[in-house]
Amino acid sequence: MLPSAADSRVWQLASFIMKLLGSCGSVSSLLKRTPLHTLHEKHRARLVEFAGWEMPVDFGSVVDEHMRVREQVGLFDVSHMGEFLIEGRDAEQLLQRLTSNDVSTLTIGRVQYSALTTESGCFVDDLLVYRTGDTSYLVVVNAANINKDFKWIDSRRAGQVTLRNVSADFALMALQGPNAEAVLGPLTNVDLRLIKYYRFADCEVLGHRALVSRTGYTGEDGFEVMVASGSALPVAEVLLDHGADHGLKPVGLAARDTLRLEAKMALYGNDIDDKHTVLEADLGWIVKLNKGDFLGREVLARQKEKGVQRMLIGFEMLDRGIARSGYPVFLGEEERGEVTSGTFAPYLRKNIGLAYLPIEATDIGTEFYVGIRGRRVKAHVVPTPFYKRDK
Repeated sequence: MLPSAADSRVWQLASFIMKLLGSCGSVSSLLKRTPLHTLHEKHRARLVEFAGWEMPVDFGSVVDEHMRVREQVGLFDVSHMGEFLIEGRDAEQLLQRLTSNDVSTLTIGRVQYSALTTESGCFVDDLLVYRTGDTSYLVVVNAANINKDFKWIDSRRAGQVTLRNVSADFALMALQGPNAEAVLGPLTNVDLRLIKYYRFADCEVLGHRALVSRTGYTGEDGFEVMVASGSALPVAEVLLDHGADHGLKPVGLAARDTLRLEAKMALYGNDIDDKHTVLEADLGWIVKLNKGDFLGREVLARQKEKGVQRMLIGFEMLDRGIARSGYPVFLGEEERGEVTSGTFAPYLRKNIGLAYLPIEATDIGTEFYVGIRGRRVKAHVVPTPFYKRDK
């Protein structure tokens, strides 16, 4: 059977991602492997190098995996992410100084999306902060930034506070999609209906101690399940077996990328970095200027008062062509930036992307051009997120 146009476009996407992450034949035995590596092999994952890890880019079809998460449920291995424990009397004060959001608003059992900021109000990283006790926090950071983030935090640590990198101790799985609660509910000792969005519970899954949060990177309802590294494989195997009746299958990095882009969730190194401020990244909702001083506050306060000069926007291609990360963006005849993320969106069946544009060109409907293999292809600014689930 010949592939559909959608399959062809997403196969091109998978090939493009593989070129970025590393070819299958060059995966080195020196790469780190997650506790779920044997599970990936069992399900015939296409394995690639990503941030020093050997990870599954797909399990056969990016389109099928993407649509499974949108319509049923999928299981992701995100054990390559980093986890830090920050504890002590001055832990809150440290996080308040180093992040843009207001940590003091967190109560035990709540999660907060935030930015680890530079002095210029840009990103060291984006991260999740879990308040696990009166003076204790769990911080989840991007895999590629674990060492950099740890050094950044540690070099600014003061007072009574301890910092530990516990990344190797834990495995992290993301169960995402409308059937996620039905799959996980019978296997845990907590009522998942009580875990609201951006909240978590310290509980058990299949008798293994776990931290279960209602968070994710797909735009769907779902959970992230953190367990001890040694518990990951038995938990994942039972999840997949039990969840089969609900459509559960493993999902790789390629679909994770297309899903997060449809939901306009930023990717560090593409859409957010140390050259664009948190406000320019259209993430002003995680900047709390009234909380007191923090790294980059002065710059962000001035920028908010005067207005940003550029902004991360979502766009849709009007003419045929897929915008890729790094492709130039033109306003008229002038090159004014580049695409930060771009793909064919399997659920929406559209070619979409993100780019920084001058503020005067960010109104909905504004047309511009993307340079694609030597030709200029028309696009226009659209509202984001591109996809929003029906709650």
